Amino acid sequence: MARGNQRELARQKNLKKQQEQAKGQKKQGDPKKRMESDAEILRQKQQAANERKEKERMEKLLAEKRR
Repeated sequence: MARGNQRELARQKNLKKQQEQAKGQKKQGDPKKRMESDAEILRQKQQAANERKEKERMEKLLAEKRR
């Protein structure tokens, strides 16, 4: 009979743990500001990727000219 109690306590403990994890995942602040900041981060990442691709392209062209 005590086993049923253990299961119930484990369920409650797990539910509390899941709720704590969910709290940490929620984003804070104004949604519009969050969208703008997320967009800016993506722009920066895209710019860095474009610069890296351009550098690789230039290195490839230089390598071909040396042949």
